[in-house]
Amino acid sequence: MSKRSKSIRRDKSAKPAAPAVPRRPNAVGGYLLAALVVLAAGGGIWWWRTQPTAPAGASAASTEPQATNSPPNAAGRVVRPEFQKLKGKWERLDGGYVIEIKDVDAEGKLDAAYFNPKPIHVARAQAAMDGATLKAFIELRDVNYPGSTYTLVYGPSSDQLTGIYYQALQQQSFDVTFIRLK
Repeated sequence: MSKRSKSIRRDKSAKPAAPAVPRRPNAVGGYLLAALVVLAAGGGIWWWRTQPTAPAGASAASTEPQATNSPPNAAGRVVRPEFQKLKGKWERLDGGYVIEIKDVDAEGKLDAAYFNPKPIHVARAQAAMDGATLKAFIELRDVNYPGSTYTLVYGPSSDQLTGIYYQALQQQSFDVTFIRLK
């Protein structure tokens, strides 16, 4: 018998392979995995939302209202007159960039707007006291501003805001100074 006929004969004598049956995934395991993912995501969101919003580098304790001789406001919270120094329009010395701080609450949350010269969305704005130093943190989230930030310090003698502008798109930091417009 030739080699070829032997190989054909072996192939015919071999048992045919069973047809492939698609395996159905274990439905209970899939639901369990989905539930764990949802729980983990929910826990992460809860944790993220409960974290204090403080300027970069500031401790959480520095954003807490400190005892002052100021009377409490209508909500029973201590009014922080030092935060009120930030209210107004501020223009950056190196261009037409403007920060407008309309209001500051007792916890230091700023009602702020940013213009270049058109409005840019302010995602977060916060004032804090670091000892006797008044600080402001502003985070921008808009087109070409994916998390750019200002970390500023108020200078009472010069009535200026100085600090660092982090340009997230370029991943660069710049020294900046803002002067009060009104």
